Amino acid sequence: MEIKILGTGCAKCKQLEKVVREAVDEMSLDATVVKVTELTDIMEYGIMSTPGLVVDGEVRLAGRLPKMAEVKSILERAGA
Repeated sequence: MEIKILGTGCAKCKQLEKVVREAVDEMSLDATVVKVTELTDIMEYGIMSTPGLVVDGEVRLAGRLPKMAEVKSILERAGA
């Protein structure tokens, strides 16, 4: 599983990365977490506000910071 955190480095983007990494660890997922910070790369996903969460190429969340339970739910539905 490939998970991408889209964000230029704002506090919410950093927090999303932290929550996602904790969720991956707690769920013992075989996943790669990548931080995407280049604006041109972020724009390719068509999101208008960050942070963004992309799982296996599909945008799962954009523009807000989810709670841990929601992140785990997103990862489970993505086939974790």
